[in-house]
Amino acid sequence: MRRRAVPAVLAVTALLLTAGCSSGGGNAPERTPAASDSASSAASRGTGPAAPAKGSAKVLRTVAEGLKSPWGLAALPGGDLLVSSRDEGTIGRIDAKTGRTTVLGTVSGVAPAGEGGLLGIALSPGFASDHMIYAYFTSASDNRIVRVRYDERKPAGERLGAPDTVFKGIPKGTIHNGGRIAFGPDGMLYAGTGETGRRDLAQDRSSLGGKILRMTPDGEPAPGNPFPGSVVYSYGHRNVQGLAWDGHQRLFASEFGQDTWDELNAIKPGGDYGWPEAEGRSSDARFQNPVAQWHTDDASPSGIAWVNGAIWMAGLRGERLWRVPLDGISASAAPQAFLTGTYGRLRTVAAAGDGRLWLVTSETDGRGTPEKGDDRVLELQVR
Repeated sequence: MRRRAVPAVLAVTALLLTAGCSSGGGNAPERTPAASDSASSAASRGTGPAAPAKGSAKVLRTVAEGLKSPWGLAALPGGDLLVSSRDEGTIGRIDAKTGRTTVLGTVSGVAPAGEGGLLGIALSPGFASDHMIYAYFTSASDNRIVRVRYDERKPAGERLGAPDTVFKGIPKGTIHNGGRIAFGPDGMLYAGTGETGRRDLAQDRSSLGGKILRMTPDGEPAPGNPFPGSVVYSYGHRNVQGLAWDGHQRLFASEFGQDTWDELNAIKPGGDYGWPEAEGRSSDARFQNPVAQWHTDDASPSGIAWVNGAIWMAGLRGERLWRVPLDGISASAAPQAFLTGTYGRLRTVAAAGDGRLWLVTSETDGRGTPEKGDDRVLELQVR
C-alpha cells in the first residue's frame, strides 16, 4: 500500500446556490420545469437537517484488483459490478463476492488515445427487460454514446452485442473528453463533456463541448431542457467527469480546473459555469459559483456520489476521497479528506447502498505509479 507525501488542503469555498440568490441564468428562455430541476425554488431550500460537519470512511475490503485503466462502473441488479477499461475498450463483470473479473466483450469503435477511450457506462432504466448497457467512448472522429445488449448466455468475451449509436458528434481531443454518463431520477440520460482543450467551445451553446447534456434514452433533446431543441443542459464547463443526484433530485457535478481551482457545482438548468472566463468562485453575476473549490493539487476530481447527506468525490492528482457535507445545495461545513495517498489516484465513486461506496483507483491510466494489485475496486463504509 502506498503512502505519499501530499500537499495540505489550501482552500475550500462554500456558498449558497438557490434559485433566488444564485448568479447567472438570465439568458435562459422560459421552459417547462424538468423533474430533476436542481434549481427549483422549493427543492433548493432543501428539507431535513444538514449533514453532520464530520464524517468517516472505512475501507471494508478490496473487491477486485489487477484491473487495467478502469474508468466507468455500474452495479448490476444482483450486486455484481460492471467496469469499463478505458484503454482496452472492454467491459468486465466483477463478482462482488469473489472478486473474479470476467470480460464480457469489447465495445467496437473505441479509439483510445490520451484521456480518451471507453469511459463512462450506465445501465438502461429498463435493464431488467432490455439488458442494455450505455457507454460513452472516444471514436476515431468524436465522442459518442452507444448502447449494447448484454447477453450472459453467450461465452465470455462474446456477451456484448453490436453498438447502437444513441448520440454522436461530441468533440474529442487528446485531453478533456468528459465521459461520465448517468440516468437521472427523471429517467433522462445525462452526460458530462469536456472542451477538448479548446476553451471557446465551453461558452458556445451550439457546441457540445464543455457542457452537461440531457437527453432521452434514444438520444433526443429531453423535454423541459432550457434551450429548445438542444440537449445542452448547462454550459461554461472545462471538463465534467462526475454526476450525482441528492435525495431531493438535485444534480451536482465535479469539474477539473486548470491551474487554480477545481469545483463541485450544483447544476442549474441553463446555467453558465464560467469557463474560460472564470475558474472557481467569481464576482461576475453572469456565472454560477461552485458549492466548493479546491486547488488542483488537492483534487483533480473525477467521479462523485451522494450518500448520507454528503457528496463524496474521487480525486486523481489529489489522491484522496473528499466528503462535502450539504445543507440543501450549499456546503454545510468544510470538506474532509480521506485515504490521502493510500491508494494513489482515485477515479470513480458510486453509491453501494446501506451507507457504502464503491471506489475505483486509477494508477494504470498512464499518469500513476502502478504497484502490485493496481488497479482496484474497494468497498467502503461511510457516514
